[in-house]
Amino acid sequence: MIDTNITVVYTLVIINILTMKTVLNVKTDVEVKKEAQKTAKELGVPLSMVVNAYLKQFIRDKELSISIAPRMTPALERIIGRAEKDLRANRNISPIFSDPEKMDEYLGSL
Repeated sequence: MIDTNITVVYTLVIINILTMKTVLNVKTDVEVKKEAQKTAKELGVPLSMVVNAYLKQFIRDKELSISIAPRMTPALERIIGRAEKDLRANRNISPIFSDPEKMDEYLGSL
């Protein structure tokens, strides 16, 4: 009688040898890991696939490309939206100053 537990273990060992996988330990912030796992899950892929894709791109291109585009908070978006609206309406716009004293005088009058 064959012990199926042993068979499974042998099968896993053979698969690991054939695929030549290894473990990579990377230190990262807890929040970065959580957000990366969440994003990968939303995309329907394991985080290891994302890491492997970036590693392969790094090897292929031999360059490090990092882009962290800042995102505005909803509050900042509202403030900028109001400022753009004021600009289009020519409202709440200060004059142009060529003299610092006149600028100080104007700002002091507000």
